[in-house]
Amino acid sequence: MNNVKVLFALLVCPTLFAQSPWTKKKKEAYVQVSFTSIANYNKLFGNPAYSTERNITDNTLQLYTEYGISDKTTIIASVPVKMVASEGLVDENSLISFTTEESKTALGNLQLGVKHNFYNKKWLISGQLNVETNTGTYSNQSGLRTGYDAWTFTPLISVGRGFNGWYVQSHTGVDIRTNNYSSNFKLGGEVGYKAIDWLWVAGFLDGVMSLKNGDRVESFTNTLTGLYVNDQSYAAYGLKLIGEISPKLGANVGIGGAFSGRNVAQQTALTFGVYYKM
Repeated sequence: MNNVKVLFALLVCPTLFAQSPWTKKKKEAYVQVSFTSIANYNKLFGNPAYSTERNITDNTLQLYTEYGISDKTTIIASVPVKMVASEGLVDENSLISFTTEESKTALGNLQLGVKHNFYNKKWLISGQLNVETNTGTYSNQSGLRTGYDAWTFTPLISVGRGFNGWYVQSHTGVDIRTNNYSSNFKLGGEVGYKAIDWLWVAGFLDGVMSLKNGDRVESFTNTLTGLYVNDQSYAAYGLKLIGEISPKLGANVGIGGAFSGRNVAQQTALTFGVYYKM
């Protein structure tokens, strides 16, 4: 059962929404505040799987927004505040520890992006470029990291179509990181269905594969937490529920799971969000 656990906070609602082909109309805006929790994990995917030294909690409070500068072009911004903690030793009988207990609240990797719709004839095709800034922090004593120690450039192509009461979308692209991190190939898709007037139900598949073209050497304590280390990969699935409280206000909840992975947590991640359309 451990191989069907959830990973990585940013998998759930905000990230997949950002990778859709739909753009906002001119001067329209979308704002979402979400909270994602990966609580108290101590197992990491690998071949074979391996343990962290301490029990780790990785929570994220994220502000995400989109704004239409034209009917076909939308700008995107995301501000994640990370709340990470390393607590008691996994092996309580261990006489030696390399990391310390600590809790840290700090910025993650800020993201800015632009999305442009190139084709809209039933099917939509859009291109996107996201840039993540190197704004995370790191504590060598505890091994806690709140973001990649790099700038990340992510070009994406997304395709989608809305039907009567349901939609389908997919995306593909690459993460190109500085500071000797490997690049990643990305591929994902989502299907959503309007179950009742106010409730959408959506399922998604999402995958990231490290190209293993970076020679970054991680600090030993960082490897003992698994937070934002090099060569992370996963094949994931998940479910989202989106409730429309009014035409402008709504809420969502998401859960994601992993078929397999590398250097990412084997633990349940839950996301709760509230959004507003302007």
